[in-house]
Amino acid sequence: MSFINYINLIIFIFIVNCSGNKVSNYHGIKLLEAKYDKIEVNKSNKNDLIKIIGPPSSISEFNKNKWFYIERLKTNQSLIKLGNQKIKKNNILIVELDSKGILKKKELLNLDNMNNIKYSKFITSKEFKDDKFLSGVFNSLREKINAPMRNR
Repeated sequence: MSFINYINLIIFIFIVNCSGNKVSNYHGIKLLEAKYDKIEVNKSNKNDLIKIIGPPSSISEFNKNKWFYIERLKTNQSLIKLGNQKIKKNNILIVELDSKGILKKKELLNLDNMNNIKYSKFITSKEFKDDKFLSGVFNSLREKINAPMRNR
């Protein structure tokens, strides 16, 4: 076989293994928006929440009556972007219960509620001077301590 035939074979195998289907990664509870509509404030209790939605994804450390349910769906964008994923769904249901376990507040956050955080481009400078003599002494000591043991 010639070199060109090998190249054609490799390209053929690569194309056959590529899938046209987009890969989706689900994390958390599916169909959270539909389940959000089924629970009612001042009527549903802890048992209803567990039966309808399931156990919470997370419970607040500071307030044990605040439960969080998470749903996230990420899909591949395209073959050209080499597997970069895009968030299609990002829902968070925050549920607050009273001391008797009755639902008193529910809030659904979705992809539109996400904040775009802009980071500062300023670089902080150090206020101390790098003492060349002392830093050299300490660096050489550190190198001697970390060096492998030699024949002694």
